[in-house]
Parts: sequence; C-alpha cells; structure tokens
Amino acid sequence: MESVTIKDIARMAGVSCATVSRTLNGAPSVSPALRERILDLCRRYGYRRNLLARGLSSGRSNLVGCILSDLDNPLFSDMALALERFLRLRGYHLFLCRGRVEDGGVGQLFEFLIGHRVDGIILSSSSEQAPELIRRYIKYIPIVLQGGLDDSQPDPEIPSVYVDSEAGGRIAAEDLFRPGHTKVAYMGARENNYSHLSRHRGFTGAAERLGMTVRTFSNEAYSSTIDTGYQFARRFFLDPFQETAIFAACDTIALGVMSAAKEFHVSIPEDISLLGFDNTAYSGFPRIRLSTVDHQARQVVETAADRLLAQIERPDTVCTQPVRIQPRLVERSTCRPCR
Repeated sequence: MESVTIKDIARMAGVSCATVSRTLNGAPSVSPALRERILDLCRRYGYRRNLLARGLSSGRSNLVGCILSDLDNPLFSDMALALERFLRLRGYHLFLCRGRVEDGGVGQLFEFLIGHRVDGIILSSSSEQAPELIRRYIKYIPIVLQGGLDDSQPDPEIPSVYVDSEAGGRIAAEDLFRPGHTKVAYMGARENNYSHLSRHRGFTGAAERLGMTVRTFSNEAYSSTIDTGYQFARRFFLDPFQETAIFAACDTIALGVMSAAKEFHVSIPEDISLLGFDNTAYSGFPRIRLSTVDHQARQVVETAADRLLAQIERPDTVCTQPVRIQPRLVERSTCRPCR
C-alpha cells in the first residue's frame, strides 16, 4: 500500500480518524488493546505523521534525546531500535547519545541535548547517581528515567520506568530449582548497579528459601561483556565443579560462558544448564537458543517514551508514579532437568 493515510489506518482498525489521532498522541482514553492494534497497523504499513507541519504548528522540534550507557550491549541496541520505531510512529525523531552517569559526562550530554532543542530526554541508567543528576535538569526540560531503581524507595519527583529485576532473579532461581538444580553458580553480579543488585537479591533470596546453594562470581566493572562471561567461565571450568546450572546476570555474560564451555569441551545443557537474563535478539538464534528471562525491552522503552511524550504534549498532567514492568521466562534449549 502506497502513501498510507490516517484514514487508511482508521479504516483497517475499524475506528475513527480521531481515535487514531488520540492513540498517536498518547491519550489515556484509548484502551491498551486498541492502542496496540492501531500502532501495529502503523508499523506494518509504514504510516508516519507529517513532522514539519506538526512542528511548525506546535513550536516544538519533534526531537527526543536518549542517553544510553552501553551501545556495545545488544540489549541497549534492541532498546534503541524499538525506541526509534515507536517515536517515529508518534511523529518524533530520535537523537541518540552514549554516556555513563558513573563517568561524569552525562551532565554535559544533558546540556548538549537541551542546546539542540530536543523536546525531552530519556536517560537509561541504573546508577545510584542518576536521580540526583536528573533533579538538576528536570526543571528545564521533561525527563524520564528508564532503568533500575531502588524500588523500595522510588523517587517521587522523577518519572521512571524500570524492570522488576528482583522478580526476575526470583523467576530465574525458581526455574532452575523446579527441575532439580540445587547447586548453582551466579555469574556477573554487580554492586555498582541498582538493576543488578536487585536481580542478585531476588535470586539469592529465592535460592535460600528453596534450600539451594549459590556460588557468586562478582563483576566489578561498569559493563557486562562477552569477555567478562568468558573469563568467569574459564575460572569455573578449570577446576572440578559440583554446580549443575549457571545463571548469567545478562545474555552477554551467558554468551561468554557458552564460548568457554566449548573450549573446555563442556556440553550445554548435557553437562551443565545455562540461564540468561535480557532475551536479546541473538539469544533466539538457532545455534544459541538460550533460555533466558525476558527484560521486556520493547515494553520498557515504549512505556518510557509514552511517559515522556505525555509530559511534552500535556505538561499539566505529568505523572511521576514509577512504572514497574514484570519480566517473564523464555524457555529454549540450554536448560535441562538435573540428573
């Protein structure tokens, strides 16, 4: 179909043009099911709003800035692609930057983006320093924090969207326990990251309740790479091990574990089960087929973007209540019952 119009989308969805427009504007009156159906039609047929006309009439730039901490991690690449597609459907373009709060340069990126007239900013960070940084700039521009939070003490002043990593850790422990794994290794725990802290707390708490023993390999770096997982697994496989399963704190760590296992002639899942976390795009590839806990990347970034656009387009209805997304288990081929 060429030159798809709002009328075409409305006809295919069986709704009025006004309903399509309200959906693209993020109106809360549209039900989630109808909203997803309309957005899916827009994605499928490539419908985009007229950015120039909209920008001239509103005085906005129709640019959204996003600061991601680690574009080398496939999870963040997946999130960037999902965010760009969602914003394009809503009539905005993405201005993507890379920076970690811990490195001290994100404040300059905020000023850079504000100087380039973006309408709002999404900061993706699980750093404990992120809320303080956002409070410094949120008086000047709409901002949403997307990332890990101390969900026991969410900041009431900052709109935020995050995955319930503690629940994800519990899901992982329970999934390994069900087929009989009681001795497990946890690879990639990080104490410098809210999300990883919550994940580790959820896993070890559930493991203790279930009578499991956990050997933890801590990651002191500010990122989780394939090489990190490879080095952990080399140390693990060099000596005789009693553990029957490994929980990798993220899929990149799991990929490093798979590489080391091949080097040491350890078969997954015949010799040891492996469970990841994130459900990045490559985890479902035929030669990988990694069982993992789904981070729900698309839902996270779309919800964060929806929150930000609501601030931009309806500043009098700003909601700072944190949104917590629930992860889910994805079972593939790297876990088997304990023998």
